[in-house]
Amino acid sequence: MEQKLRRDRCIGDNLRLLRDRYDISQEKLCAELQRRGCDIDRSTYAKYEAGELNVKISVLIELKKIYGCTYEDFFEGLDISKE
Repeated sequence: MEQKLRRDRCIGDNLRLLRDRYDISQEKLCAELQRRGCDIDRSTYAKYEAGELNVKISVLIELKKIYGCTYEDFFEGLDISKE
């Protein structure tokens, strides 16, 4: 049985900032993600950035490779130490 994560924090702004930093469109980014084996289209990615969908871990792993960033970059500005 697949378990879904409840959305409680949004990393969409950080995804958008990273994409803007590398000056890549959602379409081109999704094409690269697809080439790397992630089944994602532009509308799904747009929902990640808007905070409407949880980001799949497999997508985060590939984004980290594409951007050459750390996982902390995805969570920058979020106080993840509070529970």
